[in-house]
Amino acid sequence: MDRRLVPALVAMLALAVLFNFVDRGAIGIAAPLMSQALGLSATRFGLAVSAFFWTYGLTQPFIGALADRWPAGRVLAISVALWAASTLLTSLTSGLAMLVTLRLLLGLGEAALFPCTSKLITAHVPMARRGLANAVVAVGLALGPALGTLAGGMILARHGWRMVFFAFGAATLAWVLPWLMLQARLPAPMVAAADRPSRLGALLARRTLWAMGMAHALANYGFFFVSIWLPLYLVKSRGLSIPTMTLFASATYAAQALASLGWGQLADVLVRRGGRPATVKRWLCVVAELGSVAGVAAIALAQGQAQLLAALIGTGLFLGCLPTMVYALGQIHAGARDAAGWIGVQNAIGSLSGIIGPVVTGMIVDATGSFSWAFAFAGLVSAAGAVVFATALP
Repeated sequence: MDRRLVPALVAMLALAVLFNFVDRGAIGIAAPLMSQALGLSATRFGLAVSAFFWTYGLTQPFIGALADRWPAGRVLAISVALWAASTLLTSLTSGLAMLVTLRLLLGLGEAALFPCTSKLITAHVPMARRGLANAVVAVGLALGPALGTLAGGMILARHGWRMVFFAFGAATLAWVLPWLMLQARLPAPMVAAADRPSRLGALLARRTLWAMGMAHALANYGFFFVSIWLPLYLVKSRGLSIPTMTLFASATYAAQALASLGWGQLADVLVRRGGRPATVKRWLCVVAELGSVAGVAAIALAQGQAQLLAALIGTGLFLGCLPTMVYALGQIHAGARDAAGWIGVQNAIGSLSGIIGPVVTGMIVDATGSFSWAFAFAGLVSAAGAVVFATALP
């Protein structure tokens, strides 16, 4: 394989992840105006958000198995086109039923991304460079909410919530053609009979996969809580204007993006000094989960905008660790032959937080009239995640 293709491959995957979280998070950015225009209570808004994860979670094990057997690059191209179209069409939403339907299609399209990404990295990136490759992809994961919030907030303030979805969907659709040109140049990996992917049933029989899925779900809760509810919380509960909300939320996600690279480099340094890769990444997740507990508490208790901004940035620094390490841990335990199938199942279990979390948060906010107990619950989930990472994984 031409060595120049590896940086291009990783860059395009990172860009796909960035667009993934831009499009997925558009509903959170648009929430202050969209929920009012469509007459959505916090519970109904949470239901619409969680609909994405119904298809996203349920289909990932099957799409992951598909990407282990069919060209992952082509599977990814089809999936990106589908989620871009669903994002574009959300600009035409007239009510809850249509919104939920389009969120279901968005989830189906985005379900292929991480299984295909893991498959492509393990197939085409040398082992010595995979740590950095995963960190770069994780930067896309964090920059998506950052750039999405910044650009989306500006579009929201000037052109309304419908244009947010139209602009984001069109930008994502433009990614597909360059990707098709690149993936056509990637060599087909040579697969020996002994290296053919395991059947889904054999994967599901592995205890470590279920432990990783549980850890992933608990790690996801805090990430989804911040990325989905932060814009609405800052505007409704903290009284920030949309431009100020955009600045504060973007700073949170930018801190997360920068931290992703830092945590990835730290993990590589510790491994080079003799640490066992899985152990190093597992304990960094423990530290990040405990830091997230402190972070959400600091956000809830912050007095004044300066303290609030500092708490948001601090939380972003800890949240930046989790995606990098969680996917890297999954790739370690799966091995190259089962990377897509394993990540599909792991991410499906991890998506339970996306299915349950937004609805739970919406119900808490509607029942109590504030976000205080929602923050407390998010902290408890992160603490539980630290326990699982520390005790349930090899």
